[in-house]
Amino acid sequence: MSHVTQILKHLESGPITAMEALNNYGCFRLAARINDLRMKGHNIHTETTYKDDKRYATYYLVKGKE
Repeated sequence: MSHVTQILKHLESGPITAMEALNNYGCFRLAARINDLRMKGHNIHTETTYKDDKRYATYYLVKGKE
């Protein structure tokens, strides 16, 4: 199963971070895979979190019409 497919399945059940993508799927380039999904028409929201002087993104699949 491709990383794009795995990540989409994950997003359908809840949010994902880069660490989760790496640990669960061996995906080092989550942002690139998110871009692939967006290019296929999926509406994905990015939330940036700051913790201990570090920044990371959490991605959410937006369901329904916007």
